[in-house]
Amino acid sequence: MGRKRSRAGQYLYVCAACLIITVLAACAPLKMMADRQESHDHLQRARDLVAQGDYDGAVRENQQVLSLSPDASPGDEALFSLGLIYAHYGNPKKDFKRSLGFFTRIVKEFPGSPLAEEAKIWIGVLGSIEKAKQVDIQIEEKKKELTK
Repeated sequence: MGRKRSRAGQYLYVCAACLIITVLAACAPLKMMADRQESHDHLQRARDLVAQGDYDGAVRENQQVLSLSPDASPGDEALFSLGLIYAHYGNPKKDFKRSLGFFTRIVKEFPGSPLAEEAKIWIGVLGSIEKAKQVDIQIEEKKKELTK
């Protein structure tokens, strides 16, 4: 039948197996690094688009980041940026409720993020604005009732 493998031959097979495992294990972090770099590129493009007043384009870029990093950094940065975009005074599609939703997601999904504390502040500010709007609406209704 076959002859017995020599110790040198066995050593060669073990080394080859270790090399294959090392190469395969190194591929995952490289993919993660590439995704992270791509996410940061999208974030930078989103910042540039906000500066140019292209809020819709900035939203798309931030959504790309969320698709690449839904539960890891820089996903928290993308959510924070989306919250700022929807609260931005120059955005014609400004929506404080939507902005509030993004900030709330940061606090819930990324509690350890350095942006979580800032998001809590924005939640308080936007909540106050929404309450003030409700008071204004009630005052206007009262005025209409009094003029009748």
